[in-house]
Amino acid sequence: MPDFYCERSATTSGLVVGLDEAGRGPWCGPVVAACVGWPDLKCPVELARQIDDSKKLPRLKREKLFDEIMQATPVWGIGQASAKEIDDINILQATFLAMRRALDQVIQKGFRPEIVLIDGNRSPNWKIKKQVIVDGDAKSLSIAAASILAKVTRDRIMKDLAKKYPYYGWEKNAGYGTKAHMEGLIRFGVSPEHRLSYAPIQKVLNKG
Repeated sequence: MPDFYCERSATTSGLVVGLDEAGRGPWCGPVVAACVGWPDLKCPVELARQIDDSKKLPRLKREKLFDEIMQATPVWGIGQASAKEIDDINILQATFLAMRRALDQVIQKGFRPEIVLIDGNRSPNWKIKKQVIVDGDAKSLSIAAASILAKVTRDRIMKDLAKKYPYYGWEKNAGYGTKAHMEGLIRFGVSPEHRLSYAPIQKVLNKG
């Protein structure tokens, strides 16, 4: 279970925030990132026991924790990069852009992180001090909390987009490459929310 070991190892007194994203793999929609910090590394004990990598949590549990995290700490921000931005600058750079937007929200609230912990093994070219942590959402409480905010936010965005484009099953598959999604693409073609640079979408376009 994630805890504050990574945060304590990263600094002695400054604010540490964690960054994570949701939605790198789907064929459509934005990539969403969240930033979470815990002042003085204090999180309610019962909440800390429940926070985990968002992928390991049931949907209803994630929804509940989403609200509880936002109530427990003022240090949070959520950013996104659109499908067009993903096509323009590639998914890795778009992920960093969404993360930067989430971090900037925290800074705009008046919080100045000393160090940023980032889930993964690739580091963005930012001036702020940072540390990448492989499987960080399973190790760091800040990153795990960020993973929950990012995942819940993106799922809600995809449910809303499914109302506008009801052919692909996004309310269930969140834009991932399921059979229903592919059948929708074959029958109705590509939507404005699809990532045109992704191979499965290129294949559909080339067939057209």
